[in-house]
Amino acid sequence: MEENREINALMYLITDPDLEVFQSVSERIESYGRSIIPNLEQLWENTPDGEVQEKIESLIHRLHFRELQSEFSTFAQSTRHDLLEGAMLVARYLYPDMADNTVLQDIEKIKRNIWLELNNYLTGLEQINIVNRILFNYYKFKGVEIAYQHPEEFLINKVLETKRGNSIINGILYQLLCSRLDIPVKAIRIPHQFLLAYFDTSYEYFNAPKNDLNIHFYIDPLNGHVYTQKDVENYFKNTGIPLSTSYFKPMEHKQIFRFLLEELAKCFSFGDHRYKSEELLSLADIMKYSNNIG
Repeated sequence: MEENREINALMYLITDPDLEVFQSVSERIESYGRSIIPNLEQLWENTPDGEVQEKIESLIHRLHFRELQSEFSTFAQSTRHDLLEGAMLVARYLYPDMADNTVLQDIEKIKRNIWLELNNYLTGLEQINIVNRILFNYYKFKGVEIAYQHPEEFLINKVLETKRGNSIINGILYQLLCSRLDIPVKAIRIPHQFLLAYFDTSYEYFNAPKNDLNIHFYIDPLNGHVYTQKDVENYFKNTGIPLSTSYFKPMEHKQIFRFLLEELAKCFSFGDHRYKSEELLSLADIMKYSNNIG
C-alpha cells in the first residue's frame, strides 16, 4: 500500500516543470525497474502535454535499455551463446515488447519444413539446395543490400515478418536454422562481405586428411548462391585484399552480434536519434571479449 502511494506521488511529480524535481523523481522511478513501466504508459496515455509525454517516453526507454544491458551482460558471460537468443536481444532494443513466442514459432515452422526433406544420404550441396528452396522459393525470403535508412532489415523479428533482410541478419537466420538441423554452416568474415561457409566434416567419419581451411563451399545469405574456393580467391584477387587464413575461421557468435550491433548503430548516426547509436555501440562493447564459438 505504501509503495502504491509512492508510485502515485511519483506519477504526479513527474509532470512538474522544474528540472531538478524531474531528475530526482526520475532516479526514484528508475529504482523500481521494469515493473513501473505500465504506470508510466498509463500516465502517458492520460497526459495531453507533449513535453511531458516526451519525458515519460525517455524514462520508459531508459528502463528498457537498463534491463537490456543486464540481459546482454548475462548473455555475454554465459558459456554458450545461442544465435536466436542473441538475435532476439538485438531486436528487443527497438522492439522491447516483441513477442518471443511468435519468433520461436516462425523459426520452428521453417526448420520443420526443411527437416522434412532432409535425409542421411544427402551431400552437403544437396542439403543446402533444400535449405535454399524452402527459404527463398517456398517462404519467399528476399535478401537486400545493407541500407542504413532501414534498421528493420537488421532485426530477426522484422525479417521473419516481412521476409526482407540484409546479409547479416539473413546469415544469422540461415546459420541458426542449419545449426538446429545439424548442418555444419558457419559465418565467416570476408572483408566487406558477410558470407557463410559449409565446413566439410567428412574427415571425422572417413579418416580423410583435414585440409587447411576445412571448407567445402561458400553460401551467400542474400540468395543462397553457392561459391567455390576459387570464386572466393578471385574476389580477393580482384579487390586487391591480401589473402589470409584468418578470414576463413568461423566467427564466434558474440563476434557476430557485435558486428550486427555496430552496423545497426550506423542507422542512427545523425540527428535526434544519435543517442541510439551510442547505446547500441555500448551493447556491442559488451560482446567484445569471448573465448567460445557458441
